[in-house]
Amino acid sequence: MSLREDAARVLKQWPAPDERQDALRLEYGDHLAAHPHGMWKACTEGHLTASALVVDPTRDRVLLTLHRKLRMWLQLGGHCEPEDTTLAGAALREATEESGIAGLTLLSGGPVRLDRHLTPCAWHLDVQYAAIAPEGAEAAISEESLELRWFGYDEVASVADDSVVRLLDRTRALLGVSS
Repeated sequence: MSLREDAARVLKQWPAPDERQDALRLEYGDHLAAHPHGMWKACTEGHLTASALVVDPTRDRVLLTLHRKLRMWLQLGGHCEPEDTTLAGAALREATEESGIAGLTLLSGGPVRLDRHLTPCAWHLDVQYAAIAPEGAEAAISEESLELRWFGYDEVASVADDSVVRLLDRTRALLGVSS
C-alpha cells in the first residue's frame, strides 16, 4: 500500500468528532482523488502534511516548537517524505526529528483532528496526531526550530494560535484530562 492509499484509507475510516471535521475529512479525500501527487510538497494546489502534539508523560504539558520559517509556536510536524509508508508514521517521524525525543508513542485511534491552513509553499491539509513522550524525555532543538519549550495546558492559548488550542483541547478530551 502506498502512502497516498494509506492516507485515503485513514481519512475514510476516521470518525470525525463533529460536522466541521467531517467536512474537512471529505475535502482531504477529494483532494487526494483529484491530485495523484497530493501527498507531496511539489503539489502546489495543496498537499497533506502530518503533525503530532507531543504530551509529556505526566499529561500536564505539551512540547511546542517556535517554527523557524513561520515564527509561530506550533505542534511538531511537516511534509511527508518518500520513505514514509503511513500517515501515522510520517507524523511520528516528524515529531521525533523535530523534538529529538526517541520513543514517542502515538495515541491509538488515529488522527486527533484535521486543520487546513495556508503556508508560504501552498495549502497544508494537516492530519494531526498526538504523541506521548516517554519518562525522562529530553527535547533537543532541530534546524526546523528557533526554540522548543514545554508549556502547561493553561499557557498554550497565550503563545499559540487557535488551531493549536483546538488540537490541545481535542487531545485532552481523548486523554480524559479535564480542562
